[in-house]
Amino acid sequence: MAKKQVSVGVIGSTGYTGFELVRLLVGHPKVTIASLVSRSSAGEKFSSLFPSLLGKIDLVCESLNVKKISSRVDVIFSCLPHHESMTVVKAFRSRGVPVLDLSADFRLKKAATYEEWYGKHTQKNLLDEAVYGLPEIHRKEIKSAKLVAVPGCYPTSIILGLAPLLAKDMIDKNDIICDAKSGVSGAGRKASVETLFAEVNESFKAYNIGAHRHTPEIEQELSYVAKAPVKVLFSPHLVPMDRGMHSTLYVKPVRRWSTEWLHSFYKDFYKKEIFVKVLDVGKFPSTKDVKETNQCHLSIQFIEKTERIVICSVIDNLTKGASGQAVQCLNIMQGWPEQLGLVR
Repeated sequence: MAKKQVSVGVIGSTGYTGFELVRLLVGHPKVTIASLVSRSSAGEKFSSLFPSLLGKIDLVCESLNVKKISSRVDVIFSCLPHHESMTVVKAFRSRGVPVLDLSADFRLKKAATYEEWYGKHTQKNLLDEAVYGLPEIHRKEIKSAKLVAVPGCYPTSIILGLAPLLAKDMIDKNDIICDAKSGVSGAGRKASVETLFAEVNESFKAYNIGAHRHTPEIEQELSYVAKAPVKVLFSPHLVPMDRGMHSTLYVKPVRRWSTEWLHSFYKDFYKKEIFVKVLDVGKFPSTKDVKETNQCHLSIQFIEKTERIVICSVIDNLTKGASGQAVQCLNIMQGWPEQLGLVR
């Protein structure tokens, strides 16, 4: 039975994903925010740090005290960086508190794969418990989950773009190019030279081509959908905007389909998904159209000359790519409508 009201805590509340999560939760009709944890801003009022929420939330940020916070919350959101999150998640799970983790610490099912890309994993015993939190693929498992690993932003846009074709074995599983662009907030709020205004403004660059840490996450979930191993060439880029993500996906079909047929196929595949929209034939998605929403906009076409299918997939990296997806998962876990607190 769905609860009437749920108390939540947000760990790492003053980062980009933490603030986005609080912004969404203050407007959620069935959620009460009981704790906001911030190591760097403990003792400061949240609304003084983020004046856009003045009059909406007046909680004071606090230091992490697992025992104290566990007694006040029904659910925890962890918005901590990779590596930092796993011990905090373990602490709350050992007290029976369900956790939605926005780091990469529990997304990969194999500890060896995590350690190859991220470093040592100290809570391997929780990997089997974790459910990958992409509702369009794992809705059934999320319903009963106690630990949800909220997907990364790049994987979300890429998986949603490719899932229909892989689910029906319509493309070459070893000839997939994922050319993706992200706003600067995807790098997090921690200061670094690479994300300084003077470095990013009026510039555009690729980074970590073929070596980005989201690669195994993308391949893991695409292989799950395809029921067979899938390999991708993932090429991420940084664009000079605050938020937004655009993934252009190039694949080789096993036979020729018209753009019109593919469009109809995608519309049917996602017909029950409230947050995935397939645009009309000839229309292409724009990041501005999904800004601050939990939407994923898709377009698909067959290119006769090269005999390739091209899919464009657009999301807001902080919303559907992180915090909005976490709220969507919470709604599923609680038996609420998925759009609750996400459509205004």
